[in-house]
This record gives sequence, structure tokens and C-alpha cells, in this order.
Amino acid sequence: MGTTTLEATRASQAALANPASPAGRTEVRALEQDWTQIARRCMNGDSGAWAEMVRAHQRRVYGLCYRFTGNATDAEDLTQDVFLKIYSNLGSFDSTRGSLPVWITTMTRNLLVDNYRRTRNQRATGSLDEGWDQTEELRPHLSVADRLADAGPSPHDSAARQELKSMVQKALMKVSVELREAVILRDLQDLDYKEIAQVLGIPEGTVKSRISRGRAELARLLERNKKEVM
Repeated sequence: MGTTTLEATRASQAALANPASPAGRTEVRALEQDWTQIARRCMNGDSGAWAEMVRAHQRRVYGLCYRFTGNATDAEDLTQDVFLKIYSNLGSFDSTRGSLPVWITTMTRNLLVDNYRRTRNQRATGSLDEGWDQTEELRPHLSVADRLADAGPSPHDSAARQELKSMVQKALMKVSVELREAVILRDLQDLDYKEIAQVLGIPEGTVKSRISRGRAELARLLERNKKEVM
């Protein structure tokens, strides 16, 4: 891999990363409480338990939906669909087979794939140019810490960062679906290889291969875009 491609790979990984990603892993581990009991309470009509579950996982689900679709409105709608699906399938959650975050990610991924197949013809004539636009439409999904962090950089730095995110998102939408979802789950959702294998239903070796190929494809697209701009 050449120097420029390597730099593009590093840039794409940095731009893909969730600002809260380092803490995200700790957050997920902290959430690994007795979700079986909470799920049971939800099925018994406990609105407080359901609110707790939604609060704990909404941002993660929305982030996956947005990165996969590249469209904030679609991500909002799909997030609602995911939680409706989660609620109606709570009885199938088995904590002995995996954690709730992984189960929810699996449900989200399956719904996204179904939506992708269902809307394939619409996408062929539609636009995927919405990109990463940090407008008020997206800001409700940012934590207080994220908002404070947003106020830190200079306008020039912020513009450059947003331009990079936009370029990465547009390039990501051109990566093949099977590679895109692997990169999203690793670099955005911060799942480990074993968890990704569980979500996608493939061997860990295949997971690593798809992530590597996806990152390389993303880097090539970014390098091509860079040359076109120049």
C-alpha cells in the first residue's frame, strides 16, 4: 500500500470513528446488566423499563442506520422501525447466547439489509448526496459533551473536519454493502471481531478480511476523490 493510500486509510478510520468511541466500549460493558429481567419487564408493560432500554441504545442504533443509509431522515424512520421490531421480538432475546447490545445490533443490521433490498430500485434513481451535514436535524443525537467539543475548534478547523466527514460518508456509500457493514460495525460501532461474526453470521476470519478490504476500498475512493478535487 502506497503512502498516500495509507494516509487515506488512516484518515477514513479517524473520520469514521464515533467521537464517543473510546468511551463507547466502556459504556456498552457498563450496560451489561440483567437485560433479561428488563426485557421481561418490558413485555409485562413496564414503560419505565422500555424507556431505559431505548435511552441506553437509541444513539447506537441511529448511528448505525445513518452510516448505512447516509440519510438523516431515513435513519430516523429506520431507528423507529428497529425499536418496534425489538419490542415485538423481546421474547427471543437469550442472554446465554450473547449480550443485548449485540442482539440489538443484529436486529438493526437485518432490518437495514431488508430495507436496502426493498429500496434498491428507488436508490437507483434517487440521490445519495446528502452526506454528513451537522445541522439541527442531527444535533439532538449529540450528547452535551459532544456539543461542548463542537464549540472548541476554530471555524476553519470545523469546516475542514465537516468536509472530511462528508467525503468519507459519500465514499462509504459507494463501498459494497458486505464490506461497508463490516467497516461500520468495527470502526463506528466498535464491535470486536467475535461480536461482528455473531451479528453477520460469518467466521471471524471472513470478518477480518471484509474489514481489511472495506478499508482499502474506502481509502482508494477517498484518494480518487482527492485527485478529482485537485
